[in-house]
Amino acid sequence: MYKTQYQEIVEILKEKNVTISTCESVTGGMIASFFASVPGASAVFKGGSVVYSNFAKMLYAKVQEKTLNQYGAISANTVTEMALNTAKLTKTDICIAISGNAGPICDENKPMGFAYLGICVIDKVHVFELQSSQKERNNIRIDFANLAFDKLLSLLKDIRR
Repeated sequence: MYKTQYQEIVEILKEKNVTISTCESVTGGMIASFFASVPGASAVFKGGSVVYSNFAKMLYAKVQEKTLNQYGAISANTVTEMALNTAKLTKTDICIAISGNAGPICDENKPMGFAYLGICVIDKVHVFELQSSQKERNNIRIDFANLAFDKLLSLLKDIRR
């Protein structure tokens, strides 16, 4: 039977006894939705937030207004704060945070299909630049979720519990 990346992630999280949360902008809760689709995920997936606007990023992810003004919503600095703060707020070992541009226009001078991904693993944030090869908005968002799962899987292999 074919196993999806997010099913594999949930299994690994259970084996390693670690918890996860999400903080999503461009994917609009898609990553959380994929986790929630796995039976038994509630043992490791503690929840997530959709912080689509800058206001929501400040309110729910505690991103500093100064960070948003200086670096923008689509930045390594912003996803770092999103990931670290959400992990602390949800008391999880891991948090995936993502902010980007799914188009069709360019936001903050970032090209369509570009995002920053921050993955906080036990208080250390790993930041990645993602570039989707897709051309349609929702396909870009799905691609971002899959790229996030790829990056998380590679990081999970190094976690010892």
